Amino acid sequence: MAAANGETSCGSLLQKLQFVWDEVGESDKDRDKVLFQLDQECLDVYKRKVDQALKSRDLLLQALDYSKMELARLASALGEKSIATSPEKTTRTIKQQLAALAPTLEQLGKQKKKRIQEFADVQSRIEQIRGEIAGSLEIGQQVAIPQVNEDDLTDEKLGDFQSQLQQLEKKKRERLEKVLEHVNTVQDLCTVSGMDYFSTITEVHNSLDDSIGKDRKSISNDTLSKLDRTIATLNEDKRLRLKKLQELATQLHDLWDLMDTPPEERSLFDHVACNRTSTVEEVTAPGALALDIINQAEIEVQRLDELKYSKMKEIAFKKQTTLEDIYAAAHIMLDTAAAHDKIFALIESGMEPSELIADMDSQIIKAGEEALSRKEILDKVERWIAACEEESWLEDYNRDDNRYNSGRGAHLNLKRAEKARIQVNKIPALVETLVGKTRAWEENHGLSFTYDGVPLLAMLDEYVMLRQEKEEEKKKMREQKRYSEQLLNIEREGPFGTRVSPYRLAGAKKVASPKPDNGASNAAPGRRLSTSTQQNERKSARSAGKDCKKDSAASLAVTNTTASPGKAATAKEDDTSIHHSDTDSIPCSS
Repeated sequence: MAAANGETSCGSLLQKLQFVWDEVGESDKDRDKVLFQLDQECLDVYKRKVDQALKSRDLLLQALDYSKMELARLASALGEKSIATSPEKTTRTIKQQLAALAPTLEQLGKQKKKRIQEFADVQSRIEQIRGEIAGSLEIGQQVAIPQVNEDDLTDEKLGDFQSQLQQLEKKKRERLEKVLEHVNTVQDLCTVSGMDYFSTITEVHNSLDDSIGKDRKSISNDTLSKLDRTIATLNEDKRLRLKKLQELATQLHDLWDLMDTPPEERSLFDHVACNRTSTVEEVTAPGALALDIINQAEIEVQRLDELKYSKMKEIAFKKQTTLEDIYAAAHIMLDTAAAHDKIFALIESGMEPSELIADMDSQIIKAGEEALSRKEILDKVERWIAACEEESWLEDYNRDDNRYNSGRGAHLNLKRAEKARIQVNKIPALVETLVGKTRAWEENHGLSFTYDGVPLLAMLDEYVMLRQEKEEEKKKMREQKRYSEQLLNIEREGPFGTRVSPYRLAGAKKVASPKPDNGASNAAPGRRLSTSTQQNERKSARSAGKDCKKDSAASLAVTNTTASPGKAATAKEDDTSIHHSDTDSIPCSS
């Protein structure tokens, strides 16, 4: 109907045109010319319409081709291999083909946007961790949105980024653990050294403070490097402080021992002395190496060091007394006055007290070793002296006319006499052994063996010589006794047959009976070999010298042989064992 209306309209217009031409009187030529122009104009309109339709078709084809290309690109980028990208042309129009591709394109577009976001998140996280490790990002600072390669959004590529992210996250965790471990180490070192932990750790990085969460702590290379340097510095400081404290503890210990400091005073510095032999790793107590502890120990060392000089004289003389006691016990003569003068001179010269005490300790050790080397000989000397004392007592006992009386204590003296004879009989062998051991000692040590300042071999030689002289004197006494007996036998019968008592001719005084409990007291008080009294005097008058010890050993023999011939003549001959022992040969050291 519309077409019909259109034709009617065109026809009516043509009729109207003809009516106008008729009224005007246009010629046929002009009319044909106008009609030709109208045909040309209609043709141009159709041509324009056809051109427009062709252009529209071409655009649709371009859109279809672009959609196919976009579909292929999205499928390739997303790795979708199952999507059909070429619909059949014969079955569908261009618009139908476009309509068929539109849902797939829309789906792939959404999927692309989602995948791009996933890539952006993973890549952002990767760049974030890399920045934290490199130190180019501050804590909490976000990285710029990374440029995602939209041509490769496959799952494989995303998996590569995720695997890389996992490795970086593992590395971050390891670094975080290392940072936290270093932080704890710094805290422990600061605690032991009494240092401010907060200021020390924040100098490395502000995020290392305990008030900041673990996830916000710096894990950069620079932070780890600073932590390593800080720990190395703190360890070196700890080592130096411990070395200083141990030196002070050693000085304290030496000063305590030097001055005999009581345990209750030493206990005040147990926290210092307990680390005297500790290693750096073993010292972990809080504040054990604090500066105030070291300063406190330094002040105490300084105080004791000053006190040491005032007590040095007392300590030195105390050790000198110990040295003198050792020498006295070993019967070694020591010039006490000279030793005291030397100590005074060393103290006045400003000698280091520890050196002086160490020197005296060395002398004490040397004296102890010397006394030990002399002990065996001294033991035998004491036995020899005891035997000599018994010999002297036995001689006094034998000279007593009343020794067999049944008085009080006579049986005790008799028992002692039996024991004394046994000891006296051992003197020759004992002297021989002493001579041999003394000579061996002198050869080994390269010096003379002295007993209270007198060479022992000289004492033994003198004793043997005096013993021989005493034997000769006894022999003469026995001859005089026989001669006296002969005279007595001649005078026993007078002209009238009377007898003369032999006891009247013996006008000598009677010898007092020896006491049973203290028979050795008859020995002369000045004898060298009577040592009990001399040792007591030596201890009380050590500094005054020992002149009483320088008496000759002959005093013993002299006192044993100075008895009057009258007394010897009245001695009984029933005690034959002692005469037998007196005639035994005594070896001489010469």
